[in-house]
Amino acid sequence: MKELFAYVGSYTTPERNGHGNGINVYRVDRRSGAFAHVQHLGGLENPSFLAIDRSGSFLYSVHGDRSEATAFSIDQRTGHLSLINRQSTGGYNPVHLALDSSGSFLAVVNYGSDSLAVLPVQKDGGLAPYTTLTPVTGTLGPHRVQQRNMAPHHIPLDRQGRFFYVPCKGSDCVVAYRLDERRRVLVEAARVTARPSAAPRHIDFHPTKALAYVLNELDSTITSYRQDRRSGKLTPLQTVPATPSDFTGYSTGAEIWLDRRGRHVYVSNRGHDSIGVFAVDATKGTLVPKQWVPTHGKTPRFFAFDPAEKHLYVANQDGHSIVTYRVGRDGRLAPSPVKVKVGSPACIVFSH
Repeated sequence: MKELFAYVGSYTTPERNGHGNGINVYRVDRRSGAFAHVQHLGGLENPSFLAIDRSGSFLYSVHGDRSEATAFSIDQRTGHLSLINRQSTGGYNPVHLALDSSGSFLAVVNYGSDSLAVLPVQKDGGLAPYTTLTPVTGTLGPHRVQQRNMAPHHIPLDRQGRFFYVPCKGSDCVVAYRLDERRRVLVEAARVTARPSAAPRHIDFHPTKALAYVLNELDSTITSYRQDRRSGKLTPLQTVPATPSDFTGYSTGAEIWLDRRGRHVYVSNRGHDSIGVFAVDATKGTLVPKQWVPTHGKTPRFFAFDPAEKHLYVANQDGHSIVTYRVGRDGRLAPSPVKVKVGSPACIVFSH
């Protein structure tokens, strides 16, 4: 079995209270989940979100509060990264990125300037320039501070590889886009409206059923949707709180994932500083809360499973740590002694 590597992005600039130093690479012990540091790649500003191509040969990064995406090659033997090139995303503060189903195009969402870019991927893994930006437009939500622009926050590809979905924090909506490969541009296919000031942030999809789940940032809720796989349309089924009913403090939703069997939805809560585990009703697709565990660090901006889903890793942005949990067969999380000190972690991806 080949080595497993983890790649951790971070915030580095004073504007983000960043204490990170770029991208750090770790060798992962598949059994214990422990991280062993193998490379530090510096000279990067806010490499805040990362993506790896299907072959595990290339890694891509966007840079928070900047205007570019960067391509790296991966040495699959050592896990080391080498810079290939960098391209403009055509907008301010790119916050997420995803490859299309063929790996030929990289879609990027510009949070600060309400636009989407499609960058062709070259044979050497490098990025070619985008040709046309897609503006993200709509009616802004009522929150006077957090909803001053559309604030598109996420752009994952659905399980069928047909639509990119963009939750818009500033407009209380989720927009589906299809890729026009000839024009190299994203075209709106459908949109659904959320509650006022819900602020949809991130979305994930059921592995087999036509279901999607959205974590809403400002009202700390999770909305379940039925997905029309032909049109991309989402139809709401249910909205539930992301934090326990007895919690009365301020908290915002950050990250959401489904396990690969589609039995549980996991979310991170910043303020409550927890991971919430929700069981998926096999018939209805709705959610029932099952567990909340503390993240033992402030501001769990991100978390991810290892490829085998034996461990769940929490990136505590303001706790400057990655905390690990073991994932039980029943979906519950149990504490693990594995903990990594790293400045302002923002994203974790694993080699395939």
